[in-house]
Amino acid sequence: MIASLPMYDWAEIKPVTDRLWTGIRDRLRAAGIEAPNELTRGIDMWDSWHDPDLLVSQTCGFPYRTKLHDKVTLVGTPDFALPDAPPGYYYSVLVTRADRPGDWTDFLDRPLAINGYDSQSGWAAPMNHAATIGRRFTNIMPTGAHVESARAVAESRTDIAAIDAVTWRLVQAFRPEIASKLRVATRTEPTPGLPLITAPNRDPAPIAAAVRAAIAAMPPADRSPLGLCGLIDIPDAAYLSVPIPKQ
Repeated sequence: MIASLPMYDWAEIKPVTDRLWTGIRDRLRAAGIEAPNELTRGIDMWDSWHDPDLLVSQTCGFPYRTKLHDKVTLVGTPDFALPDAPPGYYYSVLVTRADRPGDWTDFLDRPLAINGYDSQSGWAAPMNHAATIGRRFTNIMPTGAHVESARAVAESRTDIAAIDAVTWRLVQAFRPEIASKLRVATRTEPTPGLPLITAPNRDPAPIAAAVRAAIAAMPPADRSPLGLCGLIDIPDAAYLSVPIPKQ
């Protein structure tokens, strides 16, 4: 049985993630649902998302709408209480070096660091943002992780990066040597956040209830690194309506 919360599982907040899982696990068991003692780590995310033994995991909006929505069951969307975003929604910040002036549009032809082409916040969000003015980023540099995209800009190996706003909180909190060298040039329009999913043969309702109760029981110190405050029901159609940019 697989249970994972991989999207913001930084080493610095691993104990927080583990305590959250303990709360979810115990509530699932109290409802008569088998749940593993610990989170599954070190497994390929795509393999876990497609595994018929998946109990719960978190994915990104882009793979959900392009490859997963008809192969998994939507459980709900964590709400990280981002400013100027509806509950359960998030956005990307486009960061440049703090010592480099200019509007974000001045960087459209400069190298854009993204975590990967399968990312809503790293890839689809900045491309869709540029499309609102009839433009696109023309020079893409995949880095494999949001924090590595931020690092690449801080070290002047690229000029601009698209960072998930929740990850940006983590960078500011735990990588100040990177964050201090960056500035937010703009942010993208909010889209549905990173959903929790389960295998298609599972009832999502008791899983959602366990997650919602576990989040509500978190102490303030555990909430603060991510700003996690609840679980939101966002319709499947809201995910599927987000434009898919051309690579």
